[in-house]
Amino acid sequence: MTRIVCIANQKGGVGKTTTAGNLAVGTAKSGNQSLLVDLDPQCNSTTAFGVSPGEAHPLVQQQPLHESIVQTTNKRLDLLPGSRSFNDTSQLEQSDLMSVHDHLEGGVSSYDFVFIDCPPSLGRLTEAALTASTEVLMPIQCEYFAMEGLTQMIQVIRRVMREESNSLEFGGILLTMYDPALQLTHEVDEEVRDFFGDIVFDTVIPRDVAVSEAPSHGLAAIDYAPRSVGARAYIELCMEVLDRE
Repeated sequence: MTRIVCIANQKGGVGKTTTAGNLAVGTAKSGNQSLLVDLDPQCNSTTAFGVSPGEAHPLVQQQPLHESIVQTTNKRLDLLPGSRSFNDTSQLEQSDLMSVHDHLEGGVSSYDFVFIDCPPSLGRLTEAALTASTEVLMPIQCEYFAMEGLTQMIQVIRRVMREESNSLEFGGILLTMYDPALQLTHEVDEEVRDFFGDIVFDTVIPRDVAVSEAPSHGLAAIDYAPRSVGARAYIELCMEVLDRE
């Protein structure tokens, strides 16, 4: 069965795109056939792999997804590019959620993993991604406002989970931009783990310049600087994700 993982948080700058890209690369390197879907109108997951955004988003076109999928330099990793078209964004936001689900589900059955990079919002695009997914992974930045807004995000997730036709599960919470030298980091870590318990990943993603530099070279951190602390952390996260199957 294909695992469709929605990477979501309504806050920007928490590492959604970086996490989606590195998980896609990591699972592909582990021998899985993986697909990265860019649903964020900023199209950072698309450009991070050196691909140009499409003129129209494949999910609003009336054609099979495989006609829009791009193969990356890794033969086991494909990319469904995003689009910066305002019309496409509006169409996706106004689409029936189940039609997006059916279109996506019908085109990804050949993959072991699908990772959806969501926009930083609680809008219809994120809800459509949740509806189409089997699990949701939520990155949280280790800063003062880390818990702010999580209640609303979890309410949206729970609403989708309650839908009879949905199989969404909570895949996990990931602490990102982790700086062990800061007391605040440890306070956020403790607060998140006390509140959410075992759904928080053991792996944390540290602040690492290699992780920030990688997209400018059209690579994930795992490929750009495989010996960096950030790349090692994402490899460990991939192992946790695989173990949670």
